[in-house]
Amino acid sequence: MTRRRRLPLGIRATAHLVRPMMNLLIGKEWRGLETLPESGFIAVTNHVSKIDPLAVGLAVVRTGTIPHFLAKDSLFRLPVVGPALTRLQQVPVARADRQAAKQSLQVAQSALDRGGAIMIYPEGTLTRDPELWPMRAKTGAARLALNTGAPLIPFVHWGLQDVLAPYAKLPKPWPRKKYVLQVGDPIDLSDLRQRPLTRTVLAEATERVEAALTEGVAQLRGEPAPELIWDRALNQRVPRHQLRARGGDEVAS
Repeated sequence: MTRRRRLPLGIRATAHLVRPMMNLLIGKEWRGLETLPESGFIAVTNHVSKIDPLAVGLAVVRTGTIPHFLAKDSLFRLPVVGPALTRLQQVPVARADRQAAKQSLQVAQSALDRGGAIMIYPEGTLTRDPELWPMRAKTGAARLALNTGAPLIPFVHWGLQDVLAPYAKLPKPWPRKKYVLQVGDPIDLSDLRQRPLTRTVLAEATERVEAALTEGVAQLRGEPAPELIWDRALNQRVPRHQLRARGGDEVAS
């Protein structure tokens, strides 16, 4: 690990509190952190457990980079929680207000300019795939990468679900288990960055995110991924290129 920036006190204090708890719960193996860029980047990751953000966040902090998770703007208005999120430099996201959404993009861009990492779960929630494969992604991560020009890097992990299964309320720490987290190669969007941001372009970029996460998880699991991908809205697996087929040349709004 070559870079070790001095992180803000709030980030360091939170990491010091969380790290011993995670080490007690589960062993870890981190791969590829040394390949992360010195500049700001966008991290996309699969989502199999409610403790995913802790595991992925600690890995990013280990490199001396601030992880900026996207959080619903309503959380920033809550007592205690809101000020804590602000101090930890997390990014509020407004889904309904277009002007507020533009401000969220500006906040994200500012974090990237300072060398931070924007952390995104492209699926939008814990995977609903019965076998815990990455499911159909939303377009937000691809849109942010195309709008900012920041590197888009997949973080994949496997094993956290053995300690806290999706939607479980209590962990199962014994016998002690282990998870593996792997940083993949940046997702290549160079050909798409030169084109207008149409729905077709956005769909293509999003499918590349899905492919990177699925391939990475398949490597960690040591087994091939399903030919189809889980669509949360339809509650079933669908062809992987269905998103692009529904696209069009209209400018993405």
